[in-house]
Amino acid sequence: MKVLIGGAGSVGRSIARELAARGHEIFIVDRSTQAMRVASVPAADWILGDVCELDTLEHIGMETTDIVVAATGDDKANLVLSLLAKTEYGIPRVIARVNNPANEWLFDESWGVDVAVSTPRIMTNLIEDAVGDGNFVRKLDFIETQASMFQGQVAPDAPIVGTLVEDLVLPPDFILASVLRDGTALVADPDLTFDVGDQLVLIGNVNDELTLTEINELIATKPAPSDLEPESVQALES
Repeated sequence: MKVLIGGAGSVGRSIARELAARGHEIFIVDRSTQAMRVASVPAADWILGDVCELDTLEHIGMETTDIVVAATGDDKANLVLSLLAKTEYGIPRVIARVNNPANEWLFDESWGVDVAVSTPRIMTNLIEDAVGDGNFVRKLDFIETQASMFQGQVAPDAPIVGTLVEDLVLPPDFILASVLRDGTALVADPDLTFDVGDQLVLIGNVNDELTLTEINELIATKPAPSDLEPESVQALES
């Protein structure tokens, strides 16, 4: 495949290096002469130019490009490149880097973005993964459908432990895509039983915090009786 990478910083070079090693035709574009570290990815074609200008894109031959990766450190530049790639050239796949979390909402199909990759979001997910069990973490957003992919690990004594897949009750617009167990992705067969440590992969729409709380309760540890509010204890005694 022919891949255009906008931005020759550390992110752009790393992507280019990996794709070039897999035999893809890579073009790296940056307007900074200091960014032209050709020796770092010798298999790529390096172009000094502005990815936001049509003249630069025409020089590359965008009509034969399969994928555009907007990987600069400037969100404005990434959005402009994405929009030009999709509207002017009809690039089948446009992937854009999000630098500032506050701008994440802009990176959608209206700006020509098929997939938005947010470094801050990835870092947040890694931190949340390290915190422990009992919470779903948003892993990926599907821009065209507004759905998201969530992954969460079943905690000890969670309500879902010992439950069959066919008995799982999820909020509307949610499906169980897979169960990851011991490094293996399992098909969510109806007779599969959930166990402690299972990683559940869900796809769905979270419209409010209540929905997120509802799915988290499936894999979180059951609250101990001592965790109940005083009012709840009194209600039980009566």
